[in-house]
Formats: sequence, structure tokens, C-alpha cells
Amino acid sequence: MNNLELIKIASQIRRDIVRMVSNVSSGHPGGSLGCADFLTLLYFDLMKHNPKSFEMTGSEEDIFYLSNGHISPVWYSVLARAGYFPINELSSFRKISSRLQGHPSTDKGLPGIRMASGSLGQGLSVGIGNAQVKKLNGDKQLVYTLHGDGELQEGQIWEAAMYAAFHKVDNLIATIDFNGRQIDGDVDDVMSLGDLKLKWQAFGWEVLVMNGHDYENMKDTLSQAKELTGNGKPIVILMKTEMGMGVDFMMGTHKWHGVAPNPEQLQSALSQLEETLGDF
Repeated sequence: MNNLELIKIASQIRRDIVRMVSNVSSGHPGGSLGCADFLTLLYFDLMKHNPKSFEMTGSEEDIFYLSNGHISPVWYSVLARAGYFPINELSSFRKISSRLQGHPSTDKGLPGIRMASGSLGQGLSVGIGNAQVKKLNGDKQLVYTLHGDGELQEGQIWEAAMYAAFHKVDNLIATIDFNGRQIDGDVDDVMSLGDLKLKWQAFGWEVLVMNGHDYENMKDTLSQAKELTGNGKPIVILMKTEMGMGVDFMMGTHKWHGVAPNPEQLQSALSQLEETLGDF
């Protein structure tokens, strides 16, 4: 898919995000907006997957796990727009008995979701396990995971990082949403992560860096990441993004990590985002 087509899809997904969280005055728009471009590229251009015939095993398909489950609005929108479930179901976000809860869950069988997430730090372990299963089954497809940079303050991430390197889990591509912000402020002020590139390299991983809002750069970097698979090392991408990307008053601050826009703010946000595929 060409970059202009991807940009148009991402614009609609950003509209979905702000409308979903505003409708229920609850949710996490900041990181969702920041990761819209990446997930659009992943699901509409890069991954081999079958929305019309979803199976939990994901055999002979690429698998994606969202570890930072609080940015569920962007994932739900991408899944719906990709054909996993009806687009109008987005209007049920965070409502009682909805399949689209604030954090993704598996209990209601929502297509596209293979793990409950939201308790930070667990997605890398799950992704590693799935990657090892694929190897055991002779499945050549890949496992992708997404994590917040604040999530790297969880110890389980680094246990998993050691495990993956030691066991040569080289069919896994982990991506870090490196926006420098978390719920309580800048990551460097809450608990600095130090030099992440050197840190991941010290743990035995191949490390790439990319711009999460530049489609050409993302395509090149992810292509390079795929070329590095099968070489005995897991791969991590440090993806530089802007929290709240696309909505001017949400950018440059951590304050929209978990705050929903009121009706007036929603209209301001929508005025900045082109409707390209039709609102739900």
C-alpha cells in the first residue's frame, strides 16, 4: 500500500480514537494517537494476517501483541478498519458488557485479540513464548510486540529480554513507543531509562531506531528488521513518536495520557483530522 493511502487510513483511525474516548469520557488518547501510524502500517501493509478467519493459534500468520494495553483505542480502530469486526462496534468502547473494554481482554472472544493486556510488562514474555512455538512448529511467520517506554521500568521486561537473547528467539520483533512520556510526567523525571540503545545491545538484542510518523522510514526499518530475523538474535526497534500526534493541544505533554476530550475539545480535534473512510 502506498504512503498516501496509509496516511488517509491513519487519519480516520485518529478520528476514531478521539471520538471513542470522548463518547465515554474515559480512555487513553495520547499514546493511541502516537502509535496510529505504526499500527496502520503493520496491519494494512506489513503483516501477513487473515481478518476474515481469525484463529487464536495464528498458525502460518504474523502475530501481534499489544503489551501497553491502555492504548486499546488505536488497536480496536485498526482491527475494525482492517475487517476483524464491524466498524460500528467501536461505538461500544468501554461500555458495560462491550467486547471493547478499556484494556483488551479475551473473555468475550473479540477477533484479533490473543491476550489480555494492561498489566504492564507481560507482553514481551507472551510474544517470546509464541515465537518459540512457531519455531517448534516450523512456522516461518513472525511475532511482533509493542511496548510503552514507561513500561520498560517493569522488571519482567528485562527478564524476558535476557531469556530471548539466551534462547536465540530470532523470529521476534519488539517495538518500543519511545515518546519519552508516561502517566506521571516525562520518563526521565519519573525514572530514567538511560541509554536504551546501549542497554538493549548489552542484553544481546539487535537494535534499530525509527521515526514512528514517517512511513518511508518505518518501511525501511521494518524491512531491515525482517532481514535480521533468523540470525540468532531477537530484534527491538526504538520508535520515536509524539504523544497525541495529530491533535495540536494534545502534543508536547503527558497530560493527555489518560484524559478524554470534552465535547468542545473533541470538535477541535476532529477539525484537525481528515475524515477519509467515514466515521462509525
